[in-house]
Amino acid sequence: MTSMQTENNTALAQNLKSRHVRMLSIAGVIGAGLFVGSGHAIAEAGPAVLIAYAAAGALVVLIMRMLAEMAVALPDSGSFSTYADKALGRWAGFTIGWLYWWFWVLVIPLEANAAGTILHAWFPQVAIWQFTLAITLILTATNLLSVKNYGEFEFWFALLKVAAIVAFLCAAAVAMSGYMPNSGTSGLKHLYDTQGFMPNGIGKVMAAILTTMFSFMGTEIITIAAAESKNPGRQITKATNSVIWRIALFYLLSIFFVVALVPWNSPGLVEQGSYQTVLQAMHIPHAKLIVDVVVLVAVCSCLNSALYTSSRMLYSLSRRKDAPAAASRTSRSGTPWVAVLLSTAAAFVAVVANYLAPSVVFEFLLATSGAIALLVYLVIAVSHLVLRQRREKAGETLSYRMWLFPGLTWVTILFIATVLLCMLFNAQHQTELLATAGLTLVIIVASLVMPRKARQREKTRFYGVHSSENS
Repeated sequence: MTSMQTENNTALAQNLKSRHVRMLSIAGVIGAGLFVGSGHAIAEAGPAVLIAYAAAGALVVLIMRMLAEMAVALPDSGSFSTYADKALGRWAGFTIGWLYWWFWVLVIPLEANAAGTILHAWFPQVAIWQFTLAITLILTATNLLSVKNYGEFEFWFALLKVAAIVAFLCAAAVAMSGYMPNSGTSGLKHLYDTQGFMPNGIGKVMAAILTTMFSFMGTEIITIAAAESKNPGRQITKATNSVIWRIALFYLLSIFFVVALVPWNSPGLVEQGSYQTVLQAMHIPHAKLIVDVVVLVAVCSCLNSALYTSSRMLYSLSRRKDAPAAASRTSRSGTPWVAVLLSTAAAFVAVVANYLAPSVVFEFLLATSGAIALLVYLVIAVSHLVLRQRREKAGETLSYRMWLFPGLTWVTILFIATVLLCMLFNAQHQTELLATAGLTLVIIVASLVMPRKARQREKTRFYGVHSSENS
């Protein structure tokens, strides 16, 4: 087989359209956690949860700016895993790549089960596992056909999520102003009338940061997806520039309306979710059905992204000889079909463990992914620090830059380290941190003891194309 044929069998297609990438960048950060899970954070910190969301959102903005600087210079389906490889060595790229893959593999059965549970409530004659299996197979099939299919599904999922949030914000604004007929809510009184703005103290706000931090996981997918679009540098730049208003609009403003319109200690926030509680307080007809439909769209979107992201990370690891070589094979349409199937198969193993093994087994598997988001952010920041310093020493210029380097990069690193330390001494998150640390140690050891197929290392000191991709 010629080198050209080999490249054609392992190359990704650039079939994501501009509108796909644009909508993915706008709504990729919106998951079921906003509609349902945010209620837990509100119940923990009260109205001061806004501080927690602002802090977590600011961290994501800084991380995305760093990641975009690296991704504009070298768009790659491995994203931060590739940059960690270049900055810190093979062990770092290997470790964070496999951790990230594991995180999204576990998301697949969780989101599929959530979607199955909603559909089972509508159609009780069909078992949850049947819905779960059907949804997973359908989205797997679409991911196998072409990246364009992933983009098309995600475009419509994202559009529906954005429409739902905009409708919620408009209705909440009308209710707050007192112009909604029969509404049981108005004004800003609930921001302070139930034991004050910070009823549970600053400690609970810090704890809420740990909860809200994971709501933003998925923002970085745009740097992975952009590698399969034309002019990826431009797509990444536009997406990163808009991340501030996206977080401010979808998260901060949404949560502001929730804590302003209903008391923070309302039981429904935890039992039903924040959006449903507010809609019911406003006496919106069929509030539960509306939220269930939106959550179903959100979990299907997350499942679709999990299939896509896990397969691309596995593909990138394979291209760097850190995963089975077969995972880098692509179809005629440029889809890494082996990586898609392997990721889905691993997710099905997790499903089997959930049904057949004792519950403690699956709970432990979930715990191992608990701190992966923070480790990903930490690796991005450290990789950026190293690579930026190398580039400046080499006298190279950047078309897209992180603000106030190296000061803000160091602040970000210290903030993440502080959050990890808080997790260690927080009973609610301690198990997650220790389980993730154990898994990370195992993968680091594996990266050191597993032989890597011989390949020519990069001769350039900084950004460049992988030799395996040029062979």
